[in-house]
Amino acid sequence: MASAALSQSLFSTLSSHRNLENGSLPLKRSMLKQSLVVSRSHSLKNHFKNSFITNCASPENDATSKSETPIELRYPAFPTVMDINQIREILPHRFPFLLVDRVIEYNPGVSAVAIKNVTINDNFFPGHFPERPIMPGVLMVEAMAQVGGIVMLQPEVGGSRENFFFAGVDKVRFRKPVVAGDTLVMRMTLIKLQKRFGIAKMEGKAYVGADVVCEGEFLMAMGS
Repeated sequence: MASAALSQSLFSTLSSHRNLENGSLPLKRSMLKQSLVVSRSHSLKNHFKNSFITNCASPENDATSKSETPIELRYPAFPTVMDINQIREILPHRFPFLLVDRVIEYNPGVSAVAIKNVTINDNFFPGHFPERPIMPGVLMVEAMAQVGGIVMLQPEVGGSRENFFFAGVDKVRFRKPVVAGDTLVMRMTLIKLQKRFGIAKMEGKAYVGADVVCEGEFLMAMGS
C-alpha cells in the first residue's frame, strides 16, 4: 500500500514536471517571437529616422543655391521693344520732360508697358525734396500719359504728333512714394476709343517691383 502511494506520488510529480516543461515551451516561443517583433520595430524606426534625416539634408538649401549665384546674375534685364531713339521718333517730348526710357511690351492699338529709371540726377529732385527725394505724383501721371501716347500715336489708332493731347484724368490714386533708385514700370491699356469725337479712354497702372504705386483713368484727345 505504501509502495503504491509512493509510486503514485512519484508519477504525479513527474507528470506535473512534464506539464510545466510542456507549458513553458509555448511561453518561451511567444517571448522569443515578441522579442523579434520589438527588435524589428526598433530597426525599422531607426531606418526611417535615418532615411528622413538623409532626405532632409540631401537637397540644396535655397539660401545656399542663392549664395552660389552672384546677385548681379540672379535677375534678368528688361527686354527692349523700343529704345529711347525709337521713343523720340514717336513722342514730341524732349528733356527735361521726356519721362519714358524704354518700352518693354507693345500690343499695337491696345496697350504698352514702359519703364522710367528714377535717378537722383532727375532735375526735379533738388526741389522735391532736398532731404527726401520723392518723385512728384503729377510727373508719375505725366509719364503714364506719355506711355499712353505711344499707344495712341500709331497708325493702328490713327493719332499723330500734331493733334494729340492729354485731356484729363480720373480716379487717380497714389499708393506708395517713388524714390531715387526705383524703376517705375507703367502699363497703359486702351479701353475705349471714339474716333468720331477723337476721344480715347485708357486705364493705367504704375509699379515698383510688385507694388502698385499709382493708378487711374486717362482721357486722350485727338483734334486741333
